[in-house]
Amino acid sequence: MSNTLKLWSAGVVLLLSCVLSLAVGATWIPLSQIFAAFVHPDPLSVSHVLVTTTRLSRTLMAMAVGASLAVAGALMQALTRNPLASPGLFGINAGATFFIILGSSLFSLASPDAWLWCAFLGAAVAGSLVWLIGNMGQGSLSPLRIVLAGAAMAALFSAFSQALLVVNQDGLDTVLFWLAGSLTERSLSVAAPLLLCGVLGLFGAMLLAGQVNVLNAGEEIATGLGQRTGLIRLMMAVLVVCLAGSAVALAGSIGFIGLLVPHMVRKGLSIDHRWLLPGCALLGAIVLLLADTLSRVLILPQEVPVGVMTALFGAPFFILLARRGGRYG
Repeated sequence: MSNTLKLWSAGVVLLLSCVLSLAVGATWIPLSQIFAAFVHPDPLSVSHVLVTTTRLSRTLMAMAVGASLAVAGALMQALTRNPLASPGLFGINAGATFFIILGSSLFSLASPDAWLWCAFLGAAVAGSLVWLIGNMGQGSLSPLRIVLAGAAMAALFSAFSQALLVVNQDGLDTVLFWLAGSLTERSLSVAAPLLLCGVLGLFGAMLLAGQVNVLNAGEEIATGLGQRTGLIRLMMAVLVVCLAGSAVALAGSIGFIGLLVPHMVRKGLSIDHRWLLPGCALLGAIVLLLADTLSRVLILPQEVPVGVMTALFGAPFFILLARRGGRYG
């Protein structure tokens, strides 16, 4: 099967996953009523209200978050040349968590909508600090420096978060569900700018795919071909922060999507980033949509945080990858 056909097939699966996401929940909605909600709107219909006000926004956010995390993971693995890298290596999750706890503790922010911008700001600050620290000292930025700087900043922000929670125990109850990863209680109107940031990040990543291939050929080869490797790395880092930062702000700390999906796409599609990144976007959206759908029905009428679902499926894959001594490219 050609790569083009594989991508089209993934697109069809994504469409079916969207329909399933709109139909499944505490109240199951038939396909005919889903179709009617868009073609023949009836504001008095319960199914219309559920589809258009709750499930549609949740489906769109799951698609955007899954695609953003997967593409950010692929870029992070290329940037660090580390097969076990994920967006969390930039300290993005830890930075977002700290800023949410800080906002909850100091400014009494208790709304998920208010946390969106705290989380995005924290992710941006963490990513920027990692980049600045990695560029300190002699020599050019290297993948090892990025990993070390990211680990240091993640540890620092985690320590700050724990210190705040010790002082303010109520802050833990406030953000606990967010920390587990969730797509509930998100307003599409408030989240729209972050969704746009993620979409623009995906578009930018696709445009940069060819340059990522050149960089992966090696520093000397890339420089010999006239590539400004420092600029390309900076652009990749900015894209990772935009993609992962917006995703973490929208859905909380969702693990393993950025690690698992790029490996699956490399195995099933191609290591060429011109194919890899679109494949990651599609598969990442599918995986998170299905995980979110399953999280709604597993323990009805309650919901399992979607971050727990991705961890349950992702942890065995991570162990398998570690046992095989995962290779990059």
